[in-house]
Amino acid sequence: MTTVVNNPTPVKESGDNGGIGFLVGVVIIVIFLGVVLYYAIPAIRNMQPVQVNVPAPQINVETPEVAVPSTPSEPAPTQ
Repeated sequence: MTTVVNNPTPVKESGDNGGIGFLVGVVIIVIFLGVVLYYAIPAIRNMQPVQVNVPAPQINVETPEVAVPSTPSEPAPTQ
């Protein structure tokens, strides 16, 4: 005995626009990637290491005046 399956015909839903939303999304992504690559490739090519110019601190220490007594001209007496 054969079994007959009666499937109802597909009904188009009211929110289905035939995939136009998917197509619009793909177009937007392609445009976005194009703009990013248009600006990113030259920026990456011109990228250089970051240079930080921090001036060295100036340390000004006043030199102390040291009075050194002169050595005696006579030798010290020995015992």
